[in-house]
Amino acid sequence: MSVRRADSLGGRAAIVGIGATEFSKDSGRSELKLAVEAVRAALDDAGLTPADVDGLVTFTMDTSPEITVAQAAGMGELSFFSRIHYGGGAACATVQQAALAVASGVADVVVCYRAFNERSGRRFGSGVQHREPTAEGTALGWNLPFGLLTPASWVAMAAQRYLHTYNLTPEAFGHVAVTDRRHAARNPAAYFYEKPITLADHAASRWIVEPLRLLDCCQETDGGQAVVVTSAERARDLPRPPAVIIAAAQGAGRAQEQMTSFYRDGLTGLPEMDVVARQLWRTSGLAPADIDVGILYDHFTPFVLMQLEEFGFCGVGEAADFVADDALPLNTHGGQLGEAYLHGMNGIAEAVRQIRGTSVNQIPGAARTLVTAGTGVPTSGLILGTDGA
Repeated sequence: MSVRRADSLGGRAAIVGIGATEFSKDSGRSELKLAVEAVRAALDDAGLTPADVDGLVTFTMDTSPEITVAQAAGMGELSFFSRIHYGGGAACATVQQAALAVASGVADVVVCYRAFNERSGRRFGSGVQHREPTAEGTALGWNLPFGLLTPASWVAMAAQRYLHTYNLTPEAFGHVAVTDRRHAARNPAAYFYEKPITLADHAASRWIVEPLRLLDCCQETDGGQAVVVTSAERARDLPRPPAVIIAAAQGAGRAQEQMTSFYRDGLTGLPEMDVVARQLWRTSGLAPADIDVGILYDHFTPFVLMQLEEFGFCGVGEAADFVADDALPLNTHGGQLGEAYLHGMNGIAEAVRQIRGTSVNQIPGAARTLVTAGTGVPTSGLILGTDGA
């Protein structure tokens, strides 16, 4: 089984284009238009045209069908189209799917996209208001009657246990928020551009669900983001430096539910991210010390700390100090707390910029970036590197 051995995908595909709309709270246009704008921008960045595209990948939650995006963007025939489930957990897996298609010869150029009016339209933070009967919904049915109605409330259960187990206070989460906002303050594309915060600001922000404060929770954003994937060989002939996909992985843990995995043996870790981490390290042959930049999914600050521990950057219960010490450049675009909430796709774009050397918060000599997707759900991750990494 691949969960126990290295796979052969690494180095065979690369991200060659990135594109996005502006990030706002009211886009004033349809989600389809946002998707097409992002896709076209990514193709322009790659030096390719819609006619070059023969594959599309998106999220099951996206409202813009692949064939509709293809038609609206001026593409021709498609030989590959795919969707990934579990919300933000799909982000890096869209790139994995694209890389698999390219490496196997099923497609030559695949665009991954995500677009939504998550602030002016459907707001995920408003929680469960209506749900069609599904087997997946049954798990939520054990929690909704007790008031666990929103993503923040689901995460708060694990966050509270984490603080209790390691004898910490909510200030531990504040270090993530401060770090993200520091980077966002220097990023003109970020919603919180020129708006850094302090630990005191974090502590003064209102409770959402204890122990989570307002500044522990990501934004709600309108916008679109797309990335273009092709073979490593073709990538070398395109205008931008390629971000080679060194490793890609998906992961679901034992007793996995969608953000309500409360019946596991413990609540202080993210077993699904451990599956991803083991596969990324195994396939790449790398270790935490080899990573130059970490772009870790940050819909809620506590899960950033748990991810650092699952990947082995520090010991359990030590991640808050690790972040406070700036031991690893983290979310240099500002993350979903500071730049925008695009279900993790904007994080992939930032990882590409770091490899290219074009980030507004560029880390000198960055050659390998770790990117993760949504936490608390079945998830995914990437390690990207330079052509010579």
